Amino acid sequence: MEIKEASFLSATIKVDEIPAPGLEEFAFIGRSNVGKSSLINMLCNRRKLAHTSSTPGKTQCINRFLIDKSWIITDLPGYGFAKVSKTKRAALEAMIQGYIRRAPNMTLLFVLLDSRHPLQQIDLDFLLKLGNWQIPIALVLTKSDKLSKTALEKQAATMRKSLSHYWEPLPPFFIVSSLTGEGRKELLDYIGSIRSENL
Repeated sequence: MEIKEASFLSATIKVDEIPAPGLEEFAFIGRSNVGKSSLINMLCNRRKLAHTSSTPGKTQCINRFLIDKSWIITDLPGYGFAKVSKTKRAALEAMIQGYIRRAPNMTLLFVLLDSRHPLQQIDLDFLLKLGNWQIPIALVLTKSDKLSKTALEKQAATMRKSLSHYWEPLPPFFIVSSLTGEGRKELLDYIGSIRSENL
């Protein structure tokens, strides 16, 4: 599958403001600074579609992008919540949970994990919540260009082994680089296959 057209659709802090029924949504989430906005831009071939920043935690609302006038990519705030107040953190957590559990059109949630680090406890805790909520997920290992091929393979194997204690079988697993474009075709083809099943 290839994306031909992508444009900003809406930004909201309330899941109730998302129309239902509506177009199918594929959402992306991860810890702050995992490369989420960069990945969305890479998938869409648009350098500045989703806002990127060197400061973690800049995405603080539900940003939705219309893709080929037929489906939606949703950019959710990171769950690391870097340098925000307790009040703001609680509001962000409620917003994220509200979307994930109640968004009427979300088909799949892509959870991004940084390939440079072992599976973090915060990631595992979040993934276990999703499992308890029975949310359909796929895992995306980002920033593959930052590691050698051998180190990347070792890191991916370690993550799969860690997660296999909790999932059988494992959710779909992708390795990507927003810099080199690695994994782009595989990720888009997977989205395309899901969309075909749902037509």
